[in-house]
Amino acid sequence: MDHHHFHGKDIPHIKLDPKMKIEELVEIYARSGFNGRQLGEAAKLYTKMIKENAVICLTVSGALTPVGFGGIIKTLIEKGFVDWIVTTGANVYHEDHFAWGFPVKQGHYEVDDMKLYEKEIVRIRDVFIKFYETLEAEDKVVQKMFKENLTDKPFTSAEFCNLMGKISKKNAKYPKRSFITTAYDYDVPVYVPALLDSSLAMNLAVHRFRDKLYNLDFVREIIEQAAIVYHSKKSGILELGGGVPKNSAQQTGPLLDQILKRNDGGQDYIIQITDARPDTGGLSGATLQEGKSWGKVQDAYHDMITVYADSTIAFPILALYALSNQKPRKPKRLYKKLGQYYNNLRDEFLSESPSKVDSVKHRKRN
Repeated sequence: MDHHHFHGKDIPHIKLDPKMKIEELVEIYARSGFNGRQLGEAAKLYTKMIKENAVICLTVSGALTPVGFGGIIKTLIEKGFVDWIVTTGANVYHEDHFAWGFPVKQGHYEVDDMKLYEKEIVRIRDVFIKFYETLEAEDKVVQKMFKENLTDKPFTSAEFCNLMGKISKKNAKYPKRSFITTAYDYDVPVYVPALLDSSLAMNLAVHRFRDKLYNLDFVREIIEQAAIVYHSKKSGILELGGGVPKNSAQQTGPLLDQILKRNDGGQDYIIQITDARPDTGGLSGATLQEGKSWGKVQDAYHDMITVYADSTIAFPILALYALSNQKPRKPKRLYKKLGQYYNNLRDEFLSESPSKVDSVKHRKRN
């Protein structure tokens, strides 16, 4: 887009009102500059995704559930503003602490970690977790969950998390304090693409030594994720941080186009909240515009916004803005549709002759 002109909005001389609502605050952000402006525009883009009934993926990296942000995710699921999730195993593992009532406390970052170790306190920046009362207690819960489950056939991480939500809903002390149980209630698939890189997988080791086999079908789950996008008239991502969750959601476009020859085009909208730099070449900091060259996004010029900020600051503002001015949407209940979505994409791919696959021009909007 050509921005080489003097036609922009006037910068306001900002006046704050003690009675101001979140909508007014976001408007102030959007009319200012720098990352305040980016945050304001991102909040508006999120509401656009909701109003246009896009299928919305939330990706979550970093340790957001230990600081309580699972509650925000839970609310967005309940309102129909999040349809599927890609996150880390750590976020799922630590979210379950709240459902079972295991202690997580505010601590401090200016500490002697040797002393914390002696006191059996585990630290995530300024959050303290008890080694035995929380981590070991959670380990026992996870081990019990999967002692006999998911050992008889290949499974996806979405099935893994769905089972966690089901069991925690039935047996946990505070089942409503978890976005995992809420995802189970609303049939929101929760994928953990790096499942082995977490305590969730570590806790399966005790059963593996007793000859229990856990066969994660990672190929099926990347196809399921692509199938969600393929069956969506509009699709978007709200990315909190980067890492594996970010790439897993964005690679749906290249899988559909580069590998399966669907010419789908990628995501219609992406909001990225990150503190990673693009110049290091890492995926976490890669610009959304760069993703166009891979076919991860439909348009390099529109409906993509990056906010360079801490997610713990920006995400609540963006979420509250959407909750304040958007009506709840009917849940899409994608988890129950995954099998059919997978079969549809498979059948269409297999029905094409090799020569036709090379030139197919199907688009999801046709």
